[in-house]
Amino acid sequence: MKERTVLIVEDDRTLSDVLKYNLTREGYRVVNAFDGAQALELARRDKPDIVVLDVMLPQMSGLEVCRILRKEMSVPILMLSAKGEEVDKIVGLELGADDYVTKPFSMRELLARVAAMFRRAEAALSKACDEEAVIRAGELQIDNARRLATLDGSVLDLTTKEFSLLSFLARNRGVVFNREQLLEKVWGYDFPGDTRTVDVHIRWLRKKIETDPGKPKRLITVRGIGYKLEG
Repeated sequence: MKERTVLIVEDDRTLSDVLKYNLTREGYRVVNAFDGAQALELARRDKPDIVVLDVMLPQMSGLEVCRILRKEMSVPILMLSAKGEEVDKIVGLELGADDYVTKPFSMRELLARVAAMFRRAEAALSKACDEEAVIRAGELQIDNARRLATLDGSVLDLTTKEFSLLSFLARNRGVVFNREQLLEKVWGYDFPGDTRTVDVHIRWLRKKIETDPGKPKRLITVRGIGYKLEG
């Protein structure tokens, strides 16, 4: 089995060392970067399986690193922030982060989230063979094998999580799912997650598949319950 690599991007050397020590004990190969430029260099060189990325970095912010990484690769990204400000979390998720932890955090929680991200990635890979190869929902077409979605023949620029969410809803079009169900089915959380993550991804997805995101015709909100895809 391929050794699983975690790239830690954290300029606090003490915290970086603590993270490396604990993740190494869990059996992961750990690579450390201490600023944004180095993070991009190591990500391109080592092709990590997960990136643990601090928001506040010298030279280049973690949000900018996240934006660039998401354009170049589909690696899962877990963001860290000392601010605890809602705007940072929302922006990070919109840029393509898969999960978010606010400092101070318990090492147990971080290790659990990293392990859950690996499980979700592996489950998605194994499930791909069982999924309907191509799903059509009106003008939308989702090619699961190629991880490619098109609308009226034009390729949609989706993040990894946006694609997974769209694919799941398309496979179950017409069915209403609440936020907790979507967290479980798409994010694979086996512990309580932040349901605002779902709302952010729904809002971002609507900007890409709706003519008027403020009046959606495809990705519908069912008041008091959740969301469904029509098509």
